[in-house]
Amino acid sequence: MSDLAKMECEPCKGGVPPLKGAELATIHGRLGPSWAVIDEHHLEKEYTFDDFRQALSFTNKVGELAETQGHHPDILLGWGRTKITILTHKVDGLTESDFILAAKIDELSS
Repeated sequence: MSDLAKMECEPCKGGVPPLKGAELATIHGRLGPSWAVIDEHHLEKEYTFDDFRQALSFTNKVGELAETQGHHPDILLGWGRTKITILTHKVDGLTESDFILAAKIDELSS
């Protein structure tokens, strides 16, 4: 289990700067390279499955997790795939909670 997956997402009320530069690189290193950091703005990862039913099941698990964490990713569901995009809208960028949620989502796929 990732150390990030053991943590809980903290609600963001805004007023804090998004992660950038070395700080962003450090926390991304804790998550691992399977998640792409796009333009220092958001995280993306696509999970693949054997069929639509498996992708839908995973998507529903991600939705339930998001509700428990109070942190909601964008989810794109297609046949045999689920693409997740995570960012903190209040800061229009990435916070520690985005990486926590990403680590928790990875655990769902194991």
